[in-house]
Amino acid sequence: MAPIAAAVCVLLPMSVHVVAQETIDRELPRVDVIGDSLNVLKLPGSATVVDSATLEESRIFNVNEALRKVPGVHVREEEGVGLRPNIGIRGMNPTRSTKTLLLEDGLPLSFAPYGDNASYYHPPIDRYESIEVSKGSQVIRFGPQTAGGLINYITPEPQQRLGGTIGIAGGTRGYLNGHVMVTGNGAIADVYHKESDGARDHMFSRLDDMNFKWAGQLNDDHKLVLRATHFREYSQLTYAGLTQAEFQYNARQNPFKNDYFDANRTGMSATHEWRLNADQRWITSVYGAYFDRDWWRQASSSTDCSGRDLNAASGCAVNGRLRAYTTAGMDSRFLQKHLAFGLQNDLEVGVKLQSETQKRRQEQYASYANFVSRSGMSLVENQDRRADAVSAFASNRMQFNDRLAVTPIFRVEHIKYERNVLTNGASGSSNFTEFIPGIGATYQLDATSQLFGGLHRGFSPPRVEDAISGTGGSINLNAESSVNAELGLRSAPVKDISFDVAVFRNNFSNLVQVGSIAGGSTGYSEGKALMQGMELAGQADRLTAAVEGNLFARIAYTWLPTAEQKSSFSSPTSTTPIVDQIGKRLPYAPEQLLTFTMGYRAPQAWNARVDYVYVGEQYGSFDNVVTLTTDGQKGLINGYAVWNAVANYTVGKTTFFISGKNLADKTYIVDRSRGIQVGMPRTIQLGMKHAF
Repeated sequence: MAPIAAAVCVLLPMSVHVVAQETIDRELPRVDVIGDSLNVLKLPGSATVVDSATLEESRIFNVNEALRKVPGVHVREEEGVGLRPNIGIRGMNPTRSTKTLLLEDGLPLSFAPYGDNASYYHPPIDRYESIEVSKGSQVIRFGPQTAGGLINYITPEPQQRLGGTIGIAGGTRGYLNGHVMVTGNGAIADVYHKESDGARDHMFSRLDDMNFKWAGQLNDDHKLVLRATHFREYSQLTYAGLTQAEFQYNARQNPFKNDYFDANRTGMSATHEWRLNADQRWITSVYGAYFDRDWWRQASSSTDCSGRDLNAASGCAVNGRLRAYTTAGMDSRFLQKHLAFGLQNDLEVGVKLQSETQKRRQEQYASYANFVSRSGMSLVENQDRRADAVSAFASNRMQFNDRLAVTPIFRVEHIKYERNVLTNGASGSSNFTEFIPGIGATYQLDATSQLFGGLHRGFSPPRVEDAISGTGGSINLNAESSVNAELGLRSAPVKDISFDVAVFRNNFSNLVQVGSIAGGSTGYSEGKALMQGMELAGQADRLTAAVEGNLFARIAYTWLPTAEQKSSFSSPTSTTPIVDQIGKRLPYAPEQLLTFTMGYRAPQAWNARVDYVYVGEQYGSFDNVVTLTTDGQKGLINGYAVWNAVANYTVGKTTFFISGKNLADKTYIVDRSRGIQVGMPRTIQLGMKHAF
């Protein structure tokens, strides 16, 4: 095992920066995605950790900033403050993060990952200590989304000693951020309040977030972690973008000042670990969450409300999309180290039960005046949807010798859907079973370099509404399926320089694209597609001995030369192609993404860094229209670059900071799907954080 042991010392700094803290136990029970830093070298696929030091020193404004530090991840802005996550991995469409699995401490964060994986909720990034991004065959340990990858947000661990932090920050665009954290006796409590005016006029947002966590050693063999969260958002946000004329006149305008979003989420979970012996552990989690959202708006896209006459008697109705989601589940995993076939083995098997219910109601008022008086309401939608899933997986890492380890893995998903349309009395059900295999391997070239690679099936289930029609009929839908392959190298060739590089190929037998009520389309279609490219993460420390401290550089680069539709997209209910799209590039799949950081950590007191963020050009539609349309919904989205900078200065236990985002105040388009959406303008923030 000598090469592996040496590699741990050399390679780990490249992937994981471990920040020491006095916790009640570094082995708290948790459903690990990457887990302990030593696990990085065991993973047969790409893995990246955005550690606590990076999040803290960068003064991350929202989740979009954090994830841009990870290669292979494309995050698309919407309102400028990260309230609506739009995350795509390796060319997958980022809209509402529908093809990305989001977890918190290894448990589901999304409210309906089986029945409707569209995310309209994201906690403040301040809640998290670190972020894990995992790609490759190891994602099969989780589900149901296995095509692109998964993101796991890690909450801080409680301490025994009484302590905590108090932080406050303010800045331009109405930004205000307050945070209080207290920990002690095995518990930790966080309270956050954030406000911002967003990227456009009349887009004020306010959110409050509370997070509680308790951990205890019940006896020598049993440990328990309890968690509870509550989130509240009230936002003056619209869904609609701008027309081309509106954008050219004033890119920051928003005609729909009366639109608003009101949401609550409450979640609870418990994780128990039973250590049977030195080689066997059983980790079981139970979890549940309730998410309620009311989104009242006068427009869903730039083609609504002709002339933007918001008070007209007709033509600009007020729609309330009122939805409530309840999610409950159990995840149980057995882990064992064993000797079989004369090899060292790490076995993990697990089973998950999950149930999701959706209550969906849409109310419409003919005008804003009718809405204010609550008169003349018509019921557009009223239905209940349900998804019940049972899944199981098995993974066994076999160490053949000091250099080679192979990990076969598989997952089985059985999903049942129900849909009840209360407006017409129709109901229906559908169920299917999917087998998801994979295999990965690592090979230690020497003490400084490791090859990794794998092959697995990518899988995403259809939504309930796509599997069962509005009249209750079952539609013969295929689950989204692909064959994903990657090959990579982790290396630290010389002291203070390290990198990860990987090439990947995701070949879809049926890539699914779905419409939305908001976008004016409810169609479902599928077709063949191919995504392949390369991603690179690297860091270099102590670039010069001429200065004390650490002058460093970091890079996260993605090259996606191929994101191609290999067939026409068609509906399973029709043999006629929707659009002849063969050879077209997939929308919202930029060829290049780059985040480059230069920074300096002084021996004492202060540190600073500058980020350069580049996003390449993208198509705004599947038909690759380049000419700008008057409604703003089609046309090429030009590439753009922004500069960010931050400086921190510590006096005793208090850190003061100043940060600037989009320093050049560049106006750039980020989305055209419902009209033109623009990125956040220049923001300057000042703040302090005191530890006690």
